Amino acid sequence: MSLQGLTNVKLVEPPSCSTASSIVFIGRNRRGQWVAQQQNGLFGGLFVNRAQAVKYALFENGQHPEMIIELSREIELDMAGEAATFPARRVA
Repeated sequence: MSLQGLTNVKLVEPPSCSTASSIVFIGRNRRGQWVAQQQNGLFGGLFVNRAQAVKYALFENGQHPEMIIELSREIELDMAGEAATFPARRVA
């Protein structure tokens, strides 16, 4: 199929790839698991170690280590979309 003649084609990035929503928090939950969660709860997960949490965060935020913030207190995975404000330090 040829795309010639299709002038109204628009590429749209998924929300997890946009710069405005790509801040990802990582830290440990009360059970000692590593948590990675996007600031607004658009994506997140539980991991067995920090390296896997960082790898996931980089994958989801388009390889922007400067947008990953490691929290100094416990974080629980919350996919309800709550904006997080925690004491933190930059990973990068």
